[in-house]
Amino acid sequence: MPPRSPRKRSPVASDTAADEMALLELELVAPTAPESSGPDSASLGENNAAVEIPEVLPLVPIRDSVYFPHQIFPLFVGRDRSVKAVDAATETPHRYILLAAQKQLLSEDPEPEEIYSVGVVAEVMQILKMPDNTVRVMLEAGPRVRLGEFLQTEPYLLVRTIPLPEEMQDAKSAVSAVEVEALARTVTEQFERLVSEGKNIPPEALANVLNIAEPSRLADTVIPYLSLRVDQKQQLLETLGVAERLRKLGVALLKEYEILDVQKNIRSRVEKEMGDNQREFILREQLKAIQQELGEMGERGDEMEEYRAKITDSHMPEEIEARSLKELDRFEKTPLASPEAGVIRNYLDWLVAMPWDTHTDDTLHLAEAERILNEDHFGLEKVKERMLEFLAVRKLAGDLLKSPILCFVGPPGVGKTSLGRSVARALGRKFTRISLGGVRDEAEIRGHRRTYVGALPGRIIQALKQVGVNNPVILLDEIDKMGSDFRGDPSSALLEALDPEQNSTFSDHYLEVPFDLSHVLFVTTANLLEPIPPPLRDRMEIISFSGYTEEEKVAIAEGYLVPKQIRENGLNGDLLAFEREALRSLIREYTREAGVRNLEREIGAIGRKVARKVAAAADDLDAAATEKTTVGVGDIKSYLGGRRFHWGVAEENDEVGSATGLVYTEVGGDTISIEVLLTKSANPSGEGRLLLTGQLGDVMKESAQTAWTFVRSRLASLGAADEVVLGKDIHIHVPAGAVPKDGPSAGITLATALASAFTSRPIRKDVAMTGEITLRGRVLPIGGLKEKVIAAHRAGILHVVIPAENEKDLEDIPANVREALCFTLAAHADEVLKFALLETRV
Repeated sequence: MPPRSPRKRSPVASDTAADEMALLELELVAPTAPESSGPDSASLGENNAAVEIPEVLPLVPIRDSVYFPHQIFPLFVGRDRSVKAVDAATETPHRYILLAAQKQLLSEDPEPEEIYSVGVVAEVMQILKMPDNTVRVMLEAGPRVRLGEFLQTEPYLLVRTIPLPEEMQDAKSAVSAVEVEALARTVTEQFERLVSEGKNIPPEALANVLNIAEPSRLADTVIPYLSLRVDQKQQLLETLGVAERLRKLGVALLKEYEILDVQKNIRSRVEKEMGDNQREFILREQLKAIQQELGEMGERGDEMEEYRAKITDSHMPEEIEARSLKELDRFEKTPLASPEAGVIRNYLDWLVAMPWDTHTDDTLHLAEAERILNEDHFGLEKVKERMLEFLAVRKLAGDLLKSPILCFVGPPGVGKTSLGRSVARALGRKFTRISLGGVRDEAEIRGHRRTYVGALPGRIIQALKQVGVNNPVILLDEIDKMGSDFRGDPSSALLEALDPEQNSTFSDHYLEVPFDLSHVLFVTTANLLEPIPPPLRDRMEIISFSGYTEEEKVAIAEGYLVPKQIRENGLNGDLLAFEREALRSLIREYTREAGVRNLEREIGAIGRKVARKVAAAADDLDAAATEKTTVGVGDIKSYLGGRRFHWGVAEENDEVGSATGLVYTEVGGDTISIEVLLTKSANPSGEGRLLLTGQLGDVMKESAQTAWTFVRSRLASLGAADEVVLGKDIHIHVPAGAVPKDGPSAGITLATALASAFTSRPIRKDVAMTGEITLRGRVLPIGGLKEKVIAAHRAGILHVVIPAENEKDLEDIPANVREALCFTLAAHADEVLKFALLETRV
């Protein structure tokens, strides 16, 4: 049979030619006229004129093909009307049936107007009925006929036929005969060239065509081998003139050859482009087959398929997926014993494990988020307000909002790290923490190149893999404690990750593909801003944490710390309680900090001692010892020993040459004493030396020299003679000597202590001061006022002298602290000396 275009078979059996469903006992050959068996066995296909065609024949509509005279072919008949038509044909002596193509392929029972008007008469050579009521028949096509009147449509189509004799032009014209012969030879040559160029036509078909001398039969034999549509074949079937049919066939053959030539060129270009890749692919396939035969392929093949499935399921971007598949191909080609195989496997494991498209949905309920923040932390109103603002904007703007980069700055123990965890809980996001303290290697942030042994991605990528989502809250703890050395500067590596305009394409040295960090909420923590490089600081939104006041610490202890330590020590509220004054005593005399970390530690120590007493009583069955323990002020010494810190003013008496200053350190605000003492100089007639001790930095030393110059210019107005400085060494000491100190904010404190020493006027013991001084005595503003004032309040100070320009910062100080202190705003050092120095001379 000639090849036919593929078709979609209807679920219902259809009347189509089907090579694969031919009768098992029939050996099918290419369509051609059967060899003559002798003069007495005239066949329908061999001699149409010698056979009388009945005028009325049953019709079988053909769904997807057109048959031509002289064809021998199998036909699968499944439609009910068609099966009955075949049965009717086989009951007649001549066993003839009419075949015609239907116009609509999908029509199950075509009407007369849906069937082409020209078809062929075919003889039923053999029939085989199947158990499913379908029929397989072998047919031999005969002459063309025109479909006339449809005599019936049920139970099968019955049609009156009109014979169609072939038109040979003018049979008596030599020109016509020569033209037909030339056309026939042209068709034969074109068909032969088509077969030689690789058209999928069996060789015996070419031999059959070369042996046909009759032009009409030549055309009808060649047509079925061409890849033409049903309507095109039908047009050739309806062309009765042999010359015209040969012309159309020649055009079709030429077009088919052109298509074949284009296909050949395309195939040649593709093969040329594939080149060595195709050769390598074939060799790889052969190697794979050899490995499979040796039993070495099963496990490796399963691993490759598993990786391909993981790459598909990870929903990574297209360009990254292409990179992953390329690496997988390299892995498949690399021997397992090679070290490179392990490197590629680790790389693929990281790629498929990354949360490219996995995220958690934010909880955008503001009231619930506020409740969670208040439940976890006391105070910190500005921080909570900023997080609720972020949630509100996120709720309105959706994915258009870029996640901010927050930096919590404050002393230890004020809740920076735990607040980051609460922020994640309030948002409904996952939380992870990265400690940056002591990090000096840039690779800790960006990862190592894969060329290094044991290379790994940076900590950010590792954290994302650990949490399994691409929008967690990542806390970068102690960002001010990073350093730099010959291995690079990790703070510079953070510039990209912490920039909302750039981190959507963050590139890790190990992955070497961009990862979107724009959905991550980064929260950093620091004790001081100064160590953070300015470019990195500029990328972050700074939120300052001040130290807690005494009242805040008491509230935190009662609401959070005591219940937590009771629970962690296996106790309950019926076994341990603290009086409020006992907590206040712990804060004042056993801790000195801006936060509450040591306070929690001391409460835990008391809890452990009570737990030991309860456990021992349970062993001895002592019911009295298991009664509730209420810790009062007098009980603390028995649990923790004597007090560790003195609470109250720095000086118990008004002293000469001793002033109380306020400083801001990485652990919060604190009070210091500055002492000045005059001694005899080795040069009695000249000026003495200025000695500075107490591990003072360069800035503080310069501030002391500036203060001394100013005080010396004011000796007369202070009631001291200029000669008082002669023969005197000036020694300035700032306890504690083991703690480094620096900064200009002790300027007015140094000046006050120097003035007191030279005038012998005591300094008020209940006064603390802070402010930078100039040579002309101007008092300049300072930073960290809130922390310094809280430290003064914690130390029992009653009066605080501050620069006049810091008046605006008083609003940040808690109301209870402002009410407990008296503030003196000084624009000039003369005002400070007038307020702090007593008139009485010692």
